[in-house]
Amino acid sequence: MKKIILTIVGIVGAFIIGIIAFNSTFYTVNVNESALIIRLGKISSIQSKPGMHFHTPFIESVTKVYTGDILYDIPVSDVITSDKKSMIADNYVVWSVFDATKYYQTLGAVRGRAEERIEAAVYNATKNTISSMKQDEIIAARGSMLTDLITKESNTDISQYGINIEIAEIKALDLPDDNKEAVYERMISERNNIAAGYTAKGESDAQKIRNETDKEVSILTANAEKDAAKLEAEGEAEYMRILSDAYSDEGKAEFYNYLRGLDSLTALKGLNKTIILDKDSEYARILYGEN
Repeated sequence: MKKIILTIVGIVGAFIIGIIAFNSTFYTVNVNESALIIRLGKISSIQSKPGMHFHTPFIESVTKVYTGDILYDIPVSDVITSDKKSMIADNYVVWSVFDATKYYQTLGAVRGRAEERIEAAVYNATKNTISSMKQDEIIAARGSMLTDLITKESNTDISQYGINIEIAEIKALDLPDDNKEAVYERMISERNNIAAGYTAKGESDAQKIRNETDKEVSILTANAEKDAAKLEAEGEAEYMRILSDAYSDEGKAEFYNYLRGLDSLTALKGLNKTIILDKDSEYARILYGEN
């Protein structure tokens, strides 16, 4: 029985040793990951291809470095503008390792150390950018312009560690509580002045359009009245010509007077109408049928 137990213990021990040897010999590389093979404290090779790989056990060790994007929220900091106004900046960054060798050699591939350097680099970049601009300029530049400036300057200090800051953005840029109200009132006043300028320009343009329209209406009215007067004059001339033609002949004149007399009798339409006529008038001649 003792022999059997020793045999079983020997088999289990050999199996455990085999597992340890296997784990010490093979390692796995994941996506967005680089494996540094360290021999006697120095990097002997780098493996970035995903999958299982071999290294010499006990002599070589493996240090893995994540090379994908990492989000880091930087603590809030105070900054001063060029016109000596205090502001509070709250930044975040997205960073990654582009050179695993530099990252290991300078920071030991320790993420905490990397983020300490990133925090300092972004703070310095934010402070330098904000201090070179007035408060109004900073408010106007919020967004992609300010982000590009801070990101570019941050990378000048951090690239020596094999790190790239893909974006360093101010997610909140606020005013200290003690001068917030005064700044807001000044901004409102400035916006009101701008709005008043737009309103005045709009009213000026509208008055100009009204004046031009009134002028065009006056010209059109004058031309219409001129044309009407001309037509009226032509009508009067034609009327006088017809009268002259009618009275130029005695027979025509008599017939014309007769027609005019008939037209005038339309005034007698209706009840209780009385008209006093001279016996020699044209009306009397028409009514009594005298020639």
